[in-house]
Amino acid sequence: MRPIESRMRIRIGVARSKYGERMPTLKARLREDLNTAMKARDELTTATLRMALTAVTTEEVAGKQARELGDDEVLRVLTREAKKRREAADAFAGAGRTELAERERAEHEVLERYLPTPLGDDELTRLVQAAIAETGASSPRDMGAVMKIVQAQVAGRADGKRVSDEVRRQLA
Repeated sequence: MRPIESRMRIRIGVARSKYGERMPTLKARLREDLNTAMKARDELTTATLRMALTAVTTEEVAGKQARELGDDEVLRVLTREAKKRREAADAFAGAGRTELAERERAEHEVLERYLPTPLGDDELTRLVQAAIAETGASSPRDMGAVMKIVQAQVAGRADGKRVSDEVRRQLA
């Protein structure tokens, strides 16, 4: 094998951070998709992925020491950014700024590609019923224990407000 081939294999084979260690797969996928969008001159996807990667980088350097985020933490950042886009679109639509609302909705759709499929109402109902049975909850006072179990199982696939509304409904 020629030396140049071995160097190329190292560069192409594994996504690495600027510190040399392996990057989490979701972050690597974001970077790869950003490169693809830039080559395709897709302005919306490029801008949205740059914004998402900036949010991930900001989260990595937040706190006392810089660290590399894992896939679950990157997913949390993407979920937060998607929620911001959804809320901004609603605010723009309410203010009559349809052009800006459409842009925010389009950015939200780009971010949704990287989020897990949301839970359906029947799935959420089943999860809450199982958590209530597990904890033995019987009144709204026990909502915290049920929420702790359900939130761990849901893990970004349902909005916290939606989960708490379902728990409250079943405990009432």
